[in-house]
Amino acid sequence: MAEEIQDLDNYSKTYIAVEAVTGITAILGNIMVIWAVKVNPGLQNTTFYFIVSLAFADLAVGILVMPLAIILSLGIQLHFYSCLFICSLVIILTNASILSLLAIAVDRYLRIKISIRYKSVITPRRIHLSIWCVWIVSILMGLVPMFGWNNRSNLKEDQMEYLSCKFEQAMSMDYMVYFHTFGWVFTPLLIMMALYTEIFYLIRKQLKNYSTQSTGNRIFYGKEYKTAKSLALVLLLFALSWLPLSILNCISLFDPGSTISPAFQPILFLAILLSHANSAMNPITYAFKIKKFKEAYIKIIKTHILDRVILTESGSGEHTLDEICQK
Repeated sequence: MAEEIQDLDNYSKTYIAVEAVTGITAILGNIMVIWAVKVNPGLQNTTFYFIVSLAFADLAVGILVMPLAIILSLGIQLHFYSCLFICSLVIILTNASILSLLAIAVDRYLRIKISIRYKSVITPRRIHLSIWCVWIVSILMGLVPMFGWNNRSNLKEDQMEYLSCKFEQAMSMDYMVYFHTFGWVFTPLLIMMALYTEIFYLIRKQLKNYSTQSTGNRIFYGKEYKTAKSLALVLLLFALSWLPLSILNCISLFDPGSTISPAFQPILFLAILLSHANSAMNPITYAFKIKKFKEAYIKIIKTHILDRVILTESGSGEHTLDEICQK
């Protein structure tokens, strides 16, 4: 028993260290994404505005969720509703991420399906309205536990006000599985899979139609195919990162006895880390798969980081040279 507690303590320390590194990486990477869209006019179109919305969600994960996840792992004594609000923040930002991905998929589908009327249908006003809708819906759905669908009624009387704050202590697994996982993770993922399948089908169909001609249309669909592949990869990484945790939530609800297993907690820590790591993956994916992002990153590093370092070093170099001359 003592050895199991010691092992769990070691897992907790490793978990906290990895969360800290992942959080810093997510913050720096998503600042670069937002900065890249700002400095590169070629990235200032509908899809990339939705990517910025996704980057803000991932940035918030790095700034807020990862430190709060560390608090949850430590089981600090908190008021029940303070603990519940911390847990709800995680859900809000997960919802914002997946709805941003859904908005990106819908945008790419419309760009192919109604390419001629696209610009007249997808106006800047509608883009901004869509982004506002993504965040408003995410906040409302994430705050549902604050209005009653939580685990308070199942707690002991002495835990109803203050408790050792753990995610499973505050959140209802019914809410997590039936509402959040089935309604706001699995359903949007299935819709996005259907949309990207249709996107690739339509693009390949159009490329075959223009296979014998070197036209503007062929170039357009060729670029759309590359962009769709990159964004589909972002979706795939999201699914691979979040599905293990969603499956573990389902196991916790449908087979509570399995959570007693010594192996469950380390696996849960790993699944949580994987879901949070997704916030750090996207900036790296953009750099390798989307040329405009790569160019913007290089420009930012050269102009705003390396040049300042060189100026600082040259300044200190001149001072050293003066001292040498004086000698």
